Parts: sequence; structure tokens; C-alpha cells
Amino acid sequence: MKTFFSALIRSRSGLLGFGLVFLFIMVSVLAPWSTLPDPTMVVLPARLMPPDWIGAHPLGTDAVGRDILSRIAYGGRTTLMVAMAAVMLGSVMGTTAGIMSGFMGGLVDQALMRIVDMQLAFPLMMLALLVVAVLGPSTGNVIVVLALTSWTRYARIIRAQVLSLREREFVLSARAVGASSWWIMSRHILPNVLTPALVVATLELARIIIMIAALSFLGLGVQPPAPDWGQILAEGRVYISTAWWVVTFPGLAIVLSVLGINLFGDWLRDYLDPKTWSNR
Repeated sequence: MKTFFSALIRSRSGLLGFGLVFLFIMVSVLAPWSTLPDPTMVVLPARLMPPDWIGAHPLGTDAVGRDILSRIAYGGRTTLMVAMAAVMLGSVMGTTAGIMSGFMGGLVDQALMRIVDMQLAFPLMMLALLVVAVLGPSTGNVIVVLALTSWTRYARIIRAQVLSLREREFVLSARAVGASSWWIMSRHILPNVLTPALVVATLELARIIIMIAALSFLGLGVQPPAPDWGQILAEGRVYISTAWWVVTFPGLAIVLSVLGINLFGDWLRDYLDPKTWSNR
């Protein structure tokens, strides 16, 4: 852990990314214990108030008087919860498929990779819209849909790793002593592919946050009254010429969170690359 933070401090971009991610996580997690007003509380006399940096509404209010800062903080909770759940589900599905495809080979490998090829040939946003339209918009369905659009990336990368690992000495030794395929995959292969899976998960998190915002903007994501960044943008777009703050600040939240995750993910990929360890 000490080596991790020492290397992170030496990287400006990695440290910036980590700082942005940490900031958004802390603001979202601590929102219920803060003095922020209820993000769903309607106060019509306070509608479309401009930002007052030292007042009751630092980032202003929306068309029905709800506090923008509170909605961004609570919307971050919703967005990050859905994104992390989708990343976890997609990583489990993709890692499992990649291990089975690379280790078993043959018909299993061909079948799984053809499924991956077909899904990658289909626009992911179109697939997400189609599935959500069929299943109906809800938090659970959004998580499932986003996981279904991301598992293929894990599958291809993990499969490539497994193809080299299955010929390594420790795998051949396990086979020689009669270990079953499931034992080898779970005890020998899986621990060695967790690092690339973690890197993919970090980079996928940024893409999924954008997709969540897009689905919510179209009315197919997280449903009211739960706040969500994309939903806030959709509600405020008609006031963009008269109340710029309604869409500017949630838009910045999306941009900065995705930027932070990408910067930290790029640094993490380089940090976990075995080729860089010889220079440490």
C-alpha cells in the first residue's frame, strides 16, 4: 500500500484523477449526513434562483425550487451506485466467460467468441435502449442492461490472458496431478487474471457513467423522484438560455467524474503493468 501511494503521488495525472474520484465518492457518501436540503423538496417561491456562493443555494435552484447542489450530491449517490453495480455484474460475467473460453477452447471458445463478436457489432447504446424499452425503465433493469453491454470487453481481454496462462508450468503441473478443470480455473487461472479485470473495470466505470446519464436524459434510466445527473440535465435543458446553472453544474459533475476515472484508470494500468516494475 505504501508503494502504491508513493507511485501515485509521483504521477500528476494519476493523483488528479484519484483526487477527483475520491471527492465525488465522499460528497455522495456523506450527502445524507450533511446539511444539504432534501433534493426532492419543491419550493416554488425559490424557483430558478441563480448561484449564491455564500447563501442557502450555492449552485442555485431548478425550475421548481430544488437545490442544485443537493440534487448533484444525491444524484451522484444514485449514479455511482448503479455504475458500480453494473461494473461488478459485467466483470463477473465477462471474466467467467473469458476464463471458460480461453481455458476450454474448442466449441466453447468458438461459441462464446461468436456471441462476443455479434454483440460488439451492434451499437451498445442502441442495444441498451432496446432492452430498457422492452423490460421497462427501472434501476434494476438499467444495471442489468449496462452489465450486458460491458461483459464482452472483459471476455476478450481475459481470454487472451488465459490462452497464455494455460500453457504455464503451474497449470501443467496441476493437470499432471489430476486436478479438475474447475479447480484449475478457480484456484490457478482466476487469481492471475484479476489484475487486467480490475483495470478494465476502472475504465468501464467511466463509460457506464456516461451511458447512465444518457439513458436518464432520455427518460429510460433511473426514475423520479430519485435524482440522477442525466435526469437533472433533461429537466433543465429547456431553461439553458435563461438559467444556465441548471444544466452547467450537473454537466460538470459528469465531465469531472469521467475525467477523474479515466486519468486514474490510465495510471493504474501503467502501475499494474509488469514491465514497469523493473523501473521501481
